[in-house]
Amino acid sequence: MPSALTPRARVVRPTTPTGIQAVDALLEGGLPVGALTEIVGPESSGRTSLALSSIAQLTASGKVCAWVDVGDMLKPECAAAAGIALPYLLWVRCGIFRESVHTAPVRFELPQSCLVRPEPIKGLHGGGCGTHPRQESKSVARALEGFFGTETTSSESTGSTPRQPFGKTVRPAQDARPAAPLSPWARIEQALKVTDLLLQGGGFSAVVLDMASLPAKYTSRVPLAHWFRYRAAAEHSRSSVLLLSQHACANSSAGLVLQLEGRSESLQRKTVLTAGAHRLHIHRQRFMQESNVIPMKKPVAKVTEAEWETYAPWTGRR
Repeated sequence: MPSALTPRARVVRPTTPTGIQAVDALLEGGLPVGALTEIVGPESSGRTSLALSSIAQLTASGKVCAWVDVGDMLKPECAAAAGIALPYLLWVRCGIFRESVHTAPVRFELPQSCLVRPEPIKGLHGGGCGTHPRQESKSVARALEGFFGTETTSSESTGSTPRQPFGKTVRPAQDARPAAPLSPWARIEQALKVTDLLLQGGGFSAVVLDMASLPAKYTSRVPLAHWFRYRAAAEHSRSSVLLLSQHACANSSAGLVLQLEGRSESLQRKTVLTAGAHRLHIHRQRFMQESNVIPMKKPVAKVTEAEWETYAPWTGRR
């Protein structure tokens, strides 16, 4: 009877450490597994540093992670300096198309048939080397196509055998120039599809959707159905989803929302930036170690803020 009437404690999800002692102590172990964690803050607030430190803890234990980079802001050198094992990280760059340009010198090649004198033709013109003058005038334009490199109709579009030009001119490829980057909306759509495929496929311990380079006018217009689907997929595959943005956009689909900001005062007043200070505030946390029993006394207010410091790789301190 006592066990039947005793309320059960809430089930707390497992967590993964972030590698930052102050943040792990505040979150009681780290980021939740199988949930969507949203890391929000302006530039230089520590969003990327917190995500890199968390991914470094996972890759150090041999787990595979993915980083969906919407704005092409991730630097492999910085990721390696943060302790991430790059062979265990899948880096997806959205909207980046770079093609190598191979330029070749323009040269003219004359066919061997033009250097051999044709046999005289007996007929109306007394053994001349050509046919009727009208036919010779029609072939002048065809011969000039080869000299000046004029494009001819390809055999794929017409279905017929292409004509052999009089001369062959090789010019640099005009389509080898790098294409223009995609618009923010196209990159966002590509990133959302890639994230959905990674979560549905499974096998990744953590998937980072880096949208920190985009302003709120783009991220706030993402349909809420995407975040709800990511939440369900993360819970099913038991993987952590980290969303980096400037403003909160996942709403109720996020199990944990962390608000970050950088401190204005400098730790080391030097000309070269060697360190940075960051402050973290828990905006919303759904998974907490609590009991359903109502206490008789007012509980002690829980600490919801933490501060930590980051150091540049060349300072020799982590």
